[in-house]
Amino acid sequence: MENQQLISKCLEVAQTWIDSPLYDKETQDAVRTMMENEDKTELIDSFYRTLEFGTGGLRGIMGPGTNRMNIYTVGAATQGLSNYLNLSFKDKEQISVVVGYDCRNNSRLFAETSANIFSANGIKVYLFEDMRPTPEMSFAIRHLGCQSGIILTASHNPKEYNGYKAYWDDGAQVLAPHDKGIIDEVNKVRVEDIRFEGNPALIEVIGKEIDDIYLEKVHSLSIDPACIRRQKDLKIVYTPLHGTGMMLIPQSLKLWGFENVHTVPEQMVKSGDFPTVASPNPENGEALTMALNLAKQIDADIVMASDPDADRVGMACKDDKGEWVLVDGNQTCMIFLYYIIMNRKAQGKMQGNEFIVKTIVTTELIREIARKNHIKMLDVYTGFKWIAREVRLAEGKEQYIGGGEESYGFMAEDFCRDKDAVSACSLLAEICAWAKDQGKTLYDVLMDIYVEYGLALNQTINVVKPGKSGADEIKAMMENFRTNRPVEIAGSQVVCTKDYAVLLQYDAAGNASPLDMPEPSNVLQWYTADGTKVSVRPSGTEPKIKFYIEVKGEMACPKCYAGARVEAMQKVEEVKKSLGL
Repeated sequence: MENQQLISKCLEVAQTWIDSPLYDKETQDAVRTMMENEDKTELIDSFYRTLEFGTGGLRGIMGPGTNRMNIYTVGAATQGLSNYLNLSFKDKEQISVVVGYDCRNNSRLFAETSANIFSANGIKVYLFEDMRPTPEMSFAIRHLGCQSGIILTASHNPKEYNGYKAYWDDGAQVLAPHDKGIIDEVNKVRVEDIRFEGNPALIEVIGKEIDDIYLEKVHSLSIDPACIRRQKDLKIVYTPLHGTGMMLIPQSLKLWGFENVHTVPEQMVKSGDFPTVASPNPENGEALTMALNLAKQIDADIVMASDPDADRVGMACKDDKGEWVLVDGNQTCMIFLYYIIMNRKAQGKMQGNEFIVKTIVTTELIREIARKNHIKMLDVYTGFKWIAREVRLAEGKEQYIGGGEESYGFMAEDFCRDKDAVSACSLLAEICAWAKDQGKTLYDVLMDIYVEYGLALNQTINVVKPGKSGADEIKAMMENFRTNRPVEIAGSQVVCTKDYAVLLQYDAAGNASPLDMPEPSNVLQWYTADGTKVSVRPSGTEPKIKFYIEVKGEMACPKCYAGARVEAMQKVEEVKKSLGL
């Protein structure tokens, strides 16, 4: 479509917002300003499409427009979900949902708007009294016997964003066929169909009573309480980055027995503006700056940070020279699973039917740990809804003991069905206590893993392409990779290509065989003869395409790490050059 045609289309859609009495004056004034502006970029980005459910529900920049997060797009999503629930559970006397929200600007407004719409459609709503972690909302769905739940959050995105995640009755994010069913219903909704006028009799406010039950369940995950009692003075620095973690994580650490927890006071302030960080993402080292400064002042043992909705955890520890270093998401997931496996084995808690889960872009070292310890490991698509799916399928037959992904998410439990920084921070503190009990640090544990199972270095490259033009560029990049499959990467032959969009894998000769996955997904992977793995996928929630690079190395001893890492980094640079990154 030519640019002028696109502008005309966007002007036409925007005009319907101006003409309709159903949109409030503030919204209409903002739309009018966009339409009158000589530069039509903002108009196009706001109206060129309707914000749709992706791998994580709705997520977008806040503001007026069909492609923005506002009470009308949130309202349409909730009306569509209400319609789908009333169809799916038409024989149920009372359908119920949980509504939660984080610290972001407008999250409370969007949550109350959604609660009103659900109740106007005859659905009982359990609305959290204040911001709460996403995993607690997931837990509450199962605990209260609800059919669905939503959380208003944009996770770790910049402050301009908000989001809407939809969950089903198992406490997991919505999967097929329900995701497509909800989208179909949402697409039918016109603004005049949205029932904004709520029924207060169907809205029940919840809070501490759910907190207490959830925290007790989280505490049940402790594998070695005795080592915590011995190391109760472990010096912990924690920051919630202005988000929901402040509501429960310090409480959880105390319940587990840790008595020396220090929070970053400036970041224990609830704020959707995230005033002390450039981005509230614990994947970025900058977000941990204030926590690290405090850790240096008090000579802490561990630093941990949760993102705004407290489902991801970032961490830092001291290396063998006493310098603070960041622990990346792959290392985080690997350390958690290593500890759970080794210590359940040491305490005789293994029954022989346990399994763990990782995502296809997460480090292959986890596969090696599972193989050597005779633990079943499953590979799934990115997103905890896929991990939750495996938990659901195995319920009553096999025991899930942990799963995670490289993007700093981990789920140690089955009573919640999403990544959980509350349990992860508590378990991390226990791992550090266990290490200290042996005269070691978290860094020493990581080195032990590398010596025993081999070194893997992982790097994720995010190529950001915003707006309509960016979406077109990302689509063209994926098409080019499929049309021109690489035969070698960084001088090593590609021995396997996996194309999840068509559910086929190809060997070096081009012979195809099927991939056993639940549905197609727009992901490509290349494996080379020297053990390098490259995955590429467009983000389902953000305007970017992601490249996940993993290279292998060997470590004979902990002191070999520095040299082995330099070699691996050189290899990563060669891979990036091969891919034109």
